[in-house]
Amino acid sequence: MTNFTIGRWLLVALAIIGLAFVAPVVSAHGSDTTADDAPTNNATADEWATWMEAQMTEHMGPGSVEWMESHMGVTVDEMAQDMADDDYDRGMYGQGHC
Repeated sequence: MTNFTIGRWLLVALAIIGLAFVAPVVSAHGSDTTADDAPTNNATADEWATWMEAQMTEHMGPGSVEWMESHMGVTVDEMAQDMADDDYDRGMYGQGHC
């Protein structure tokens, strides 16, 4: 039979209390979705392009739009038109999805 000293029980109790306190406090993103400010479902291509450029610049810094366009093979305007047309599952470099 294992004998627990009062110190071990105190340590276990503090660990449980600590977990009970920390668990509700820790949150990765809060309760908001990441795209609360995204255009509505019936947005135009210009509205989508403006929003995407602003998001990329804000979150990834200046020059991010040009970098993305050069590496993805598609422009922001083309992506925005696809979003406005509800055709955003076309894939990169013309790769279709089944």
